[in-house]
Amino acid sequence: MSIPVFLLACLGGGIGACLRFVGDGLVMQRAKPGFPAGIFLVNALGSFLLGLVVGSFEAGLVDSTWLFILGGGVLGGFTTFSTAMVDTVRLMHQEAWGRAAANAAGMLVVGVLLALLGLTLGRGL
Repeated sequence: MSIPVFLLACLGGGIGACLRFVGDGLVMQRAKPGFPAGIFLVNALGSFLLGLVVGSFEAGLVDSTWLFILGGGVLGGFTTFSTAMVDTVRLMHQEAWGRAAANAAGMLVVGVLLALLGLTLGRGL
């Protein structure tokens, strides 16, 4: 990997993190309190988009450089598994067991299904 590609991936990670912050904030301004809907939706969207990028790579539409920049950089910075898990633990500490279970299990199920959809669409483009 070249230094310019590495730097582009780093820049992409920063851009992705900023997009996550803005997206989470916009959702949470409109969401009911008590459930981390912003991070949930960001991670769901990121799962779909990464599936789309990987599927496009497998179909020969995206080369490995852009897979790294977009997938590892932008979408790596955009999504956040750790924040989702901390949100789940916070809900558990509040004894909001149903919301904690919905966040943890929902993140996994929705993320996998949307990644599958994105991968399928990416391969078929």
